[in-house]
Amino acid sequence: QVQLVESGGGSVQAGGSLRLSCTAPGFTSSMCGMDWYRQAAGKQREWVSTIRTGGTTLYADSVKGRFSISKDKANDTVYLQMLSLKPEDTAMYYCQPGGSSWCIANYWGQGTQVTVSS
Repeated sequence: QVQLVESGGGSVQAGGSLRLSCTAPGFTSSMCGMDWYRQAAGKQREWVSTIRTGGTTLYADSVKGRFSISKDKANDTVYLQMLSLKPEDTAMYYCQPGGSSWCIANYWGQGTQVTVSS
């Protein structure tokens, strides 16, 4: 039932910006939050940001102050606005619902690639 579709990635120069989108039909009505993760080549997947059902947001130290997570409840879409991008932000970005046991999918979406050139 759960669908995870990430989009908005691309290739930008350091200092540039991108806005990623994640669409997961039904996650809002199911009282689920949404997380963003990223995985750089040769490294483990790491947590980037979370938005809770009530709107509370959390960020990894590495992106705090530069990234902003938000959601559009009507469209079951979560966004990740990324500003002042750095080469170390280069990774495949994934979204994943969470907050309750029934929210967690048993698979990952295709992800969207972000490449930042110096």
